[in-house]
Amino acid sequence: MNHARPERRRGPSVLRGDLVPDSTYDQRLLDRKGPTEWLHMDPWRVLRIQSEFVEGFGALADLPPAVTVFGSARTPKDSPDYEMGECIGRGLARAGYAVITGGGPGIMEAANKGALEAGGISVGLGIELPHEQRMNEYVDLGVEFRYFFVRKTMFVKYASGFIALPGGFGTLDELFEALTLVQTRKVTSFPVILMGSEFWTPLIDWVRTTLVSTGKVSPGDVDLMQVTDDPDEAVRIIVAADQQRTAAQ
Repeated sequence: MNHARPERRRGPSVLRGDLVPDSTYDQRLLDRKGPTEWLHMDPWRVLRIQSEFVEGFGALADLPPAVTVFGSARTPKDSPDYEMGECIGRGLARAGYAVITGGGPGIMEAANKGALEAGGISVGLGIELPHEQRMNEYVDLGVEFRYFFVRKTMFVKYASGFIALPGGFGTLDELFEALTLVQTRKVTSFPVILMGSEFWTPLIDWVRTTLVSTGKVSPGDVDLMQVTDDPDEAVRIIVAADQQRTAAQ
């Protein structure tokens, strides 16, 4: 004997029997006294992620050519690295580039400060962290993100190049993300510049003597990174890459 089972359609799905929920999405949405666990479920996170992409694209779409600058948030203001960050920000702004940083203190603040004081556009892309980190005061356009991978997309999508000053895990994460995109040709004409030869040379040596020698990367991959101590040279590399890309179009 066949017994009719309860049935409900939910989008493209058909639910029957014990899988039919006791309430609809609209009921749960409109019930002010209902549970809030749904706000933390994966489908809702997808919408939040989508909204972050939309908001980020909308906020940054009208930027002029830009360069992303990274470095340690722990760099003190009286450090030579901080001064170098200011010089980079000023040089990029005078060359017509917006300067994008993570919006925090240290090197990020220095680059934003240099760009702002030189009359350029200073951008900060912040991230929600367990400890509070406010947007530095030199940011003209600040966007806060929940998700690192959305923020990373913005760092690369709107940048004509990437400049890394001395930094820790976050800087290394962004550096190798950029190098991977260039190596795999997910981005084109994207110079990666390391400022501070004393700090970065041991890393370059390790890449050459360990990664290249064991076949983990190709010898030419080392050349994806350009090391300099001269902020003016860093800007010239960015400008030359832009001109080369324009000529190839």
